[in-house]
Amino acid sequence: MQVEVSTLPDPHAIFSLLVTVIALYAFTRDNVPLEASSLAVLLLLVAVFQLWPYYIDGEALSASRFLEGFGNEALITICALMIVGKGLETTGALQPVAAWLARAWMTNPKIASLITLLASAVLSAFVNNTPVVVMLLPMLVGVAVRTKTAPSSILMPVGFATLIGGMGTSIGTSTNLLVVQIAGDLGVRRFQMFDFVLPVLIVGGVGMAYLWLVAPRVLPIRKPPLSDRTPRVFDAVFHINEDSVACGKTFAQVLTLTNNTMRVDRIERGESLSVAKLPSVTISAGDRLTVRDTPERLKEYEQQLGATMHSDPLSSGVDTITINEAEQEHLAEIVVTRGSMLHKATLAGTRFAQRTGLMPLALHRARSDDGEEQLSHIGLVTLRAGDVVLVQGTQSQLDLLKRSANALVLDGTTNLPRTNRSHRAMGIMAFVVIAAAVGLMPISVSALLGVGFMLATRCLSWREVGASISAPVVMIVVTSLALGLALVETGGATYIAQGFVGIFEVLPTPLILSALMLVMALLTNVVSNNAAGVIGTPIAIQVARELGVSPEPFILAVIFGANMSYATPFGYQTNLLVLSAGGYRFADFMRAGIPLTLIMWIGFSIVLPLLYDL
Repeated sequence: MQVEVSTLPDPHAIFSLLVTVIALYAFTRDNVPLEASSLAVLLLLVAVFQLWPYYIDGEALSASRFLEGFGNEALITICALMIVGKGLETTGALQPVAAWLARAWMTNPKIASLITLLASAVLSAFVNNTPVVVMLLPMLVGVAVRTKTAPSSILMPVGFATLIGGMGTSIGTSTNLLVVQIAGDLGVRRFQMFDFVLPVLIVGGVGMAYLWLVAPRVLPIRKPPLSDRTPRVFDAVFHINEDSVACGKTFAQVLTLTNNTMRVDRIERGESLSVAKLPSVTISAGDRLTVRDTPERLKEYEQQLGATMHSDPLSSGVDTITINEAEQEHLAEIVVTRGSMLHKATLAGTRFAQRTGLMPLALHRARSDDGEEQLSHIGLVTLRAGDVVLVQGTQSQLDLLKRSANALVLDGTTNLPRTNRSHRAMGIMAFVVIAAAVGLMPISVSALLGVGFMLATRCLSWREVGASISAPVVMIVVTSLALGLALVETGGATYIAQGFVGIFEVLPTPLILSALMLVMALLTNVVSNNAAGVIGTPIAIQVARELGVSPEPFILAVIFGANMSYATPFGYQTNLLVLSAGGYRFADFMRAGIPLTLIMWIGFSIVLPLLYDL
């Protein structure tokens, strides 16, 4: 079949294509908040199409149509499901599952590993996989420490299992919901909840076998982040005051106080003066010693030097008497996740110590970039996803932070709270899923009713409702929908589809389908899977029309490809969670994720053409 590729599209289509490329690049920039780059792209589209109208059959494309995403049914459904999922999390409705799995791990780890993978996948088919991973992480890390197993062999496979499970239903991920909604708006039959569960069961079963039997052997052993034997290494700054034992002593004498075990990276004095680490240098009040070591040894050095790992900007407003009562306190590690109050912010700027009562002591960077400014005060460092903050405080303060859902606490001591409303929350979630599955009502309606029931039964408070809605998710969805609209209406999607088919026209239709899915799989590991799915859907439909075949398998190729976020730690939020908890490196995701991507891609490339008779 010969497909003629059209000449260059009109200026509006070229502009839409350029903005799409710019957006995809901006979404990968870690130094720009995702919601900020999304808003900038949305404003650019609105401004240009308002000042430079585009006419379709003599009628201008209204710039206000790019704002319709805020009222899109798929976005409303996503937000409602996030809120209902928050109800399960806050009431501890899933806690019995974690407790049962913990007992299973202690009796038969091999079988428990398989059960954990299957349970996490099944849960993620109906509940957002982020709370599932948050629920399982402390339990799995604790189990790894007690069984002397490397957490790195457990956590990543479980995180990937939730991604596989999320593929199976129309509500498994926000990407699924968006793609199904957009395809329906473009005239394709709307998928029901379990319409594509069969290919996921077939191919996902092979993927789960890989995660159970092969991935733990492929992954290298990394240091357990919470083990007393090999704890995580943190960067800390010791503040020397006039009462410090180290004040007035030479640098050599200060090292002697620690039996010469402390390694000092830098000595800083004043605003920007760095003092040479000479043995004869005298340590004065106001000096700051930058030290890198484990939490226990840092606390030991703090006592030996009479120094503090905090200063007034962080400790103001915190009860210092309580802080010094070590028998009432715990050290805990807090992971910075996307959407949390610490992401893209500083400890001082968020007034973390005053708001939580916890004292930040040290910082573990998820990765270090060349040219990154040196650590001089942890309160002034802009935190990134995957960074870990070492804090000190009481158990009640840690419990309060966990319940607030403002951070992921990885101390391995306390899981989600158990309340007498957990059965109500579970019943509400069952109603949402069953009502939509049997066709009683659309998922958007049942999810919205679920939000109302969660509030009416006091499973959630209004504050928790607000905290459960992620601004980055909302903005990336709205902006992606606006980009998709611009591509479709200006003919940009048609141009890309014709070019895609023109390149692969010598191939059979199943291989073109496979190529599209591979493009989506590559794209989703670089940008948001929502962005990949929303932009890819109209292109996939147009490709199917150019080929003269059913668009349904091509839509599924977009859904499955956009969910293959296995190869990079920033491919999906749960990857960032396990990145820090398991002590992984970037290469570890490629080592375990690329084979899984190949398994899923090849599997769907075989199964979809057979199921749809291509």
